[in-house]
Order: sequence, then C-alpha cells, then structure tokens
Amino acid sequence: MAMKVLVIDDEPQIRRFLRATLTAHGHEVDEAATAAEGIKLCVSHPPDIVVLDLGLPDRDGTEVIGDLRAWTQVPLIVLSARESEREKIKAFELGANDYVTKPFGMGELLARMQRLVKDLGTPGTANEEEDGILRVQDIELDPGRRSVHVSGRRIKLTKKEFEVLLQLMQSPDRVLTHQQILERVWGPAHVDEVQYLRIYIGNLRQKLGDESSDPRYIVTEPQVGYRLLAS
Repeated sequence: MAMKVLVIDDEPQIRRFLRATLTAHGHEVDEAATAAEGIKLCVSHPPDIVVLDLGLPDRDGTEVIGDLRAWTQVPLIVLSARESEREKIKAFELGANDYVTKPFGMGELLARMQRLVKDLGTPGTANEEEDGILRVQDIELDPGRRSVHVSGRRIKLTKKEFEVLLQLMQSPDRVLTHQQILERVWGPAHVDEVQYLRIYIGNLRQKLGDESSDPRYIVTEPQVGYRLLAS
C-alpha cells in the first residue's frame, strides 16, 4: 500500500534517511524542517500520514498536533527523542495516533505507519449508521438503548463499563489516556484513580471475550491508556 508521507523534522539526516527508505518502499515523501513549513505542506499537499518530531526550531511539535487536529484527522505518528511518560500522554491527549522514540527501527516505524493508514482511512470516528448504532469490528453499541452486541450476542455491561466502551468506540484506533477516560466517565475528581480504571477494563475485556495475551479489541498502551482496535 503506497502512502503519501509528510515528514516534519528539523534533523536533515533523519529526513534524508526517511526519504530514502520510504521512497525505496514505493511511498511518496514531502519534508519540512519547521512547524510552519509542515502545516503549509499539510494544507497544500494533503498527506496520507504525518510523521512529526516534537523538537522543532520555531514551535514545539505538540502545538503542531493541536493545530492540525483543529481541522484534520490525518493519521499522525510522533517520532521523537523525548521518552518521558508525560510527553507521550500530552501527545496522545492532543490527538497523536502513535508515538515512536528515537533511535528507532525502520521496520517497526513502517509497520506502524501502514497500520494507521489502513485502519484510519476515514479516521477519528466509529462506523455509525443512520440508526445511530456504533460498529467497530463485530461489536455493536446502541447508545439510545444502551445495548451492546458482540457477533450478534448481547452482553450485559454495568453503566460504567458501557460508558468506558462508548468512549473507546467513538475514537477507534486512537489512544485515550487514563485521565481522559476517567474524567469523561467518572468526572474530574477521579482522574488519578488509574487502578480503578484497570479493574473496569479487565471486567470489560472478560465480557467481550478479550482476555488473551494477544488482544482482539482493547489494547493497553503502557503507562498511557487504552485504544480499541478498528480491525
């Protein structure tokens, strides 16, 4: 699957390496050394995916994520030397779809990019039909009737389990941080109760039949949050 890739990174050697490798794999590459150039290219030559460094000379890359998410849901993967949990959480909260730290393996980066473009061809929302039902893989969630079916089989969820699943299904293949889920479902006073959320996720996985070490539905992003696989 050929991709049109926009690389925003101020390191010339990284841009050269990415251009050479991606082009060799049949992909088209645009590159920018600054936030301003990157945003301009994203508007004038819309990419299939953005690879974004956070340490840009004119603006912080996290601001670029916020700017882009104000008008586009293009798949966006952060490629940064910043390894702290706080930086990753901030990037995901602003709308990044994935995060890879430098130094990186090109094989892993390519695989993640291809998965994002495949799964987020129409990014940012679940498949919602005219009847208002959300559908992701073989899960069907009806917000009005507060019902959930998996492969046609109805499963019984508690109110909070339903609300957690609803949050994940509204943003398939996008990481939701612990704090985002806790605030939306339990309220601002509960944003630090991560262990509490883990219990609910465990119960939800059990009811979905998703308890294996290779999850089919809910994936854990360690120290950050969870995402629901779109396919």
